[in-house]
Amino acid sequence: MRLSRYFLPVLKENPAEAQIVSHRLMLRAGMIKQASAGIYSWLPLGFKVLRKIEQIIHEEQARAGHIAMLMPTIQSAELWRESGRYDDYGEEMLRIRDRHDRDILFTPTAEELITDIFRAHVGSYKDLPLTLYQIQWKFRDEIRPRFGVMRGREFLMKDGYNFDLTKEDALHAYNRHLVSYLRTYERMGLQAIPMRADSGPIGGDDTHEFLVLAETGESEVFYDSEITDLKFGDREIDFDDHAACQAVLEEFTSRYARTDETHDEALFNQVPEARRRTARGIEVGQIFYFGTKYSDAMGATVTDDAGTKVPVHMGSHGIGVSRLLGAIIEASHDDKGIIWPEGVTPFHCGIVNLKQGDGEADAACEALYASLKALGLDPLYDDRKERAGAKFATMDLIGLPWRITVGPRGLKNGVVELTSRRTGESEDLPPEEAVKRIAAIYAGAV
Repeated sequence: MRLSRYFLPVLKENPAEAQIVSHRLMLRAGMIKQASAGIYSWLPLGFKVLRKIEQIIHEEQARAGHIAMLMPTIQSAELWRESGRYDDYGEEMLRIRDRHDRDILFTPTAEELITDIFRAHVGSYKDLPLTLYQIQWKFRDEIRPRFGVMRGREFLMKDGYNFDLTKEDALHAYNRHLVSYLRTYERMGLQAIPMRADSGPIGGDDTHEFLVLAETGESEVFYDSEITDLKFGDREIDFDDHAACQAVLEEFTSRYARTDETHDEALFNQVPEARRRTARGIEVGQIFYFGTKYSDAMGATVTDDAGTKVPVHMGSHGIGVSRLLGAIIEASHDDKGIIWPEGVTPFHCGIVNLKQGDGEADAACEALYASLKALGLDPLYDDRKERAGAKFATMDLIGLPWRITVGPRGLKNGVVELTSRRTGESEDLPPEEAVKRIAAIYAGAV
C-alpha cells in the first residue's frame, strides 16, 4: 500500500474525550471513529489489525480441533425465557420488538442459541466431543461506556461452546481451551495470565479470566510474581492428550492469581511476601465450565452407550477480539505512539522516502516495495511529498515494528537504514539485505 492512496486520517492533537492511552492512540492513528457512545467505525488501519487478531484466533482454534461457524446477532427472546435468563440478565441486554410485536434481542452472548442448534442436530454420544465457535459482533448496553474499545457497547468477540458426554470430558475441553488461549495471546505479543474469576451471568463454578497487566486495567488483581516468568513458547502439544493439557493447566494456575472478585486474603498471605503482587489487569478472555445448566433447562440430551438419554456437559469460552487491540496498545506503546508486535502489525514494515521526486530514491523505494511484496510481505510505502520529520512522526504513531528509510545520501554509499520501532536502533544495510532481514523476521508468520 502507498500512503498517498491510503485512508489514514491521523490527528496531531490528543482528543479531549480520550482518557486512556489506547483510546487516545487509536483515535490519533486513524484506526477508529466514534459513531455514538460506545460504538465505533473501524477505519482501514484498525480493521487490518482486527483481521490479524481474528486470523490468529482462527488458526489456534483449528489447531485445538474446534469448528468455526456463524450465528446471527439478533436472537429470539423465547430461547432466553426457556433458559431462565431473559429476565435475569439485566439492563445490559438490548431488548427489541419487531413489527410483529415479537420480543427479540441483540446478542450479548450465545449459550441459548448454540444449545438450540445442538439439540436440533445431535442425538448420540457418538457425535461427541464437539466444540463450535464463532467470531461475531455482540452488544451489551453498558451504563457508562468509556475507554474506547476497552469498554464499548458493541464489540467483536470470539465465543466458543463445548458439548461433552461427561464432566471429565468437559473439563478436558476447558483445559484444551486454556492451552489454545495461552498460544493465542503469546502469538499476539501478550502475556495474558489466567486468574481464578467470578462466573457472573454465564454461571458455573469453574472459570478463569485471562488478564493483561496494565495500569489502566479495570480489575484489581493479586498474584504470585512467579507466574509472570511462565511462557508457553513454541512447545507442541497433543490437544487430545488429557494428561498433557491438564499438566499445562496446573503449570499456569497452581500459583496464586485472582481478580478482586475472588481474592482470598488468607490464601494470598501464604505466598512468600517478596513474591506478592497487586496490580491492575485488562480482561481479554474467559473460559467457563457450567455443566448441565443449559442442557437441563433446554433439553439438550444425547443417548449414551446404554441407550439412556443424558444431558450434555457444556462450557463456553470467549476472547474479546476488539478489546484486544486496546490491550495490546496499553501493553506496547511509548510517548511517540503505538509499538505493534510483529504478530498483529497492520503492515510488516514501513518504507520512508526522504526525498520524494528524486529519481534514484524513488527507484530504490519502488524496488524495495516490489521485493517485499514478491515475498508475500505487506509494506506501507510513505510516498507523500512531506518533510522527513512528518513522515517519521506518522510511522512512529502508527507503530509499524520496522522501518526502512531511503535517502540520496545513503544510496550514494549503497545502503538504506533499517530501524526497529521497539528499540529505536538503526542499522545501515544494502537494500537487498534489508529485505532479507525483514523476510527472516516474519519467516513462517505470513
